[in-house]
Amino acid sequence: MDIDLSLLYSNAKDKIDISNIYSIPKEYITNNQVISLDNINVKGAITKEEDELYVKMQVEGVMLLEDSISLEPVEYPFSLEYDDILEENCKKSENILDIFQFLWENIVLEVPLQFTKVEDLSKYQGDGWRLISEEELIKEANPFKEILDKENKE
Repeated sequence: MDIDLSLLYSNAKDKIDISNIYSIPKEYITNNQVISLDNINVKGAITKEEDELYVKMQVEGVMLLEDSISLEPVEYPFSLEYDDILEENCKKSENILDIFQFLWENIVLEVPLQFTKVEDLSKYQGDGWRLISEEELIKEANPFKEILDKENKE
């Protein structure tokens, strides 16, 4: 969805209200663990001050992510505030801002590298392997402990 910024450049308006509920289209969400971004609540505006466009907004929503362990869809709530110059984010020659691209570029910073809601790791095991928690890793003896200790002393 493109927002026409020429109204600000021509001083026809003081600000453009971008407050709305947005759903980011699938073509913006690629090559990551985000499944969908729907019902993103944006409160904010674009203003012009001394020939510069500023965006001030608050974004809240729930992203649907792929669980890092089970690979099942899980909800991950997020919230962010943005207050900065709009310069790099718009097509200056066209005076247009693609709001979906702009939101995605800022929301992607909130996507966790790993996220899971799995509590029972006992389901995740196979022939000769099993998934263990951080606590189990610390408690169990490391089979390479002697080698690591020897290398650290040298």
